[in-house]
Amino acid sequence: MSTTYDYDLFVIGAGSGGVRASRIASGFGARVAVAEEYRVGGTCVIRGCVPKKLLVYASHFAEEFEDAAGFGWTVGERSFDWKKLISNKDHEIDRLNGIYIRNLDKAGVKIIQDRAVLKDAHTVHLVDGNRDVTADKILIATGGTPFMPNIPGIEHAISSNEAFHLEELPNRIAIVGGGYIAIEFAGIFNGLGARTHLLYRGPAFLRSFDHDLRSILAEEIGKKGVDLQLETDVARIDKHEDCLHLTLLDGSVLKVDAVMYATGRTPNTKGLGLEELGVELGANGQVVVDAWSKTNIDNIYAVGDVTDRAALTPVAIREGQAFAETVFNDNPIAVDHSLIPTAVFSQPEIGTVGLTEAQARKTHNAIDIYKTTFRPMKATLSGSEEKTFMKLVVDGETDKVLGVHLIGPSSGELIQMIGVALNMGATKAQFDQTIAVHPTSAEELVTLKEKWLAPAMAAE
Repeated sequence: MSTTYDYDLFVIGAGSGGVRASRIASGFGARVAVAEEYRVGGTCVIRGCVPKKLLVYASHFAEEFEDAAGFGWTVGERSFDWKKLISNKDHEIDRLNGIYIRNLDKAGVKIIQDRAVLKDAHTVHLVDGNRDVTADKILIATGGTPFMPNIPGIEHAISSNEAFHLEELPNRIAIVGGGYIAIEFAGIFNGLGARTHLLYRGPAFLRSFDHDLRSILAEEIGKKGVDLQLETDVARIDKHEDCLHLTLLDGSVLKVDAVMYATGRTPNTKGLGLEELGVELGANGQVVVDAWSKTNIDNIYAVGDVTDRAALTPVAIREGQAFAETVFNDNPIAVDHSLIPTAVFSQPEIGTVGLTEAQARKTHNAIDIYKTTFRPMKATLSGSEEKTFMKLVVDGETDKVLGVHLIGPSSGELIQMIGVALNMGATKAQFDQTIAVHPTSAEELVTLKEKWLAPAMAAE
């Protein structure tokens, strides 16, 4: 490694991608420092998927209590304490933050609690410490930040960041957006007892997902009491003494106690000195990189949400690992972003991997569709009307399974292993040859026989 610089690698941002890259590079013998101005762990651990999943768990209990009666249980008086939930969540986040710090320390990575700004291609200025450090390689791993639209009264709205720290559970809340964050928080607040309104400007939420998932989930969350308003948006927000007044585009007014925006996230690149240095940025402010996460400046790299390739924690981790292998272990690895299993912890839950039906029909000559909707076994005694849905998208010429799309309990767990099968190139015949596990919902995936004859498809 070079002795010309203070460090062989300087990482800006200690989220999932930055932490993985730092630890692996240090393991290969590099002298590594990572700068983080907030807390080690990044969006996922501190204010994203981990605390959100904990809140999802909490929101399920109301339905579990109702379902218990069908199985002979009598559930007595119950109440919910928002402050206790948030306090317990904070303790768990503190624990995870400590683990991340200890892991970096054990790996020999220097943690610098400061804001870092690029001064030149090899120099980073630490703002609070008012000093410069130099590095042979620099990795940008600063993640993303919530997008808030420029409308009158937006200062009265919160993002998902603030939702984790509300002092009280609002009686009425409006959530604006149609992505997975909006859908998940709608389920959380609704499940915990808030009157929940979900507003989305388009005709169907979860824009990039399979059309069947979108329509079925909309129906299911409506059954659970979420007020879903599509093709609408907020024109202005006015604060009154007792509540917020949301004026919608049609002129109607919605009165709520809180409004949360989940209208996307933007790459966190402002104020890092990237533009001044000449690092190429995309239209959305993302750092433009090649297949090996390198920018247009030879020694500067970027991984994770800041590149806007696939804003998912496991992707950032894989990119961080691949970067360290490529640059510090002479083992070039380009991450394949074409087949990414993912889950939406909506209520009911979604698991999806591979091509949607619409995508497959655009890229393949012949497509076979297998799908089923059924009432899961648990619902036969609980009385729940919630449905489970499963869909296979298959290449009609090669029999290769191109996509699998699920709605129902544990769909996120199921889709992980299905992702392994698709990554190996599994065919529908191989699904059929696999012995079913009975009685489970998952057995439907290997017993689907009848092809679904599709009418003309609408564009997704």
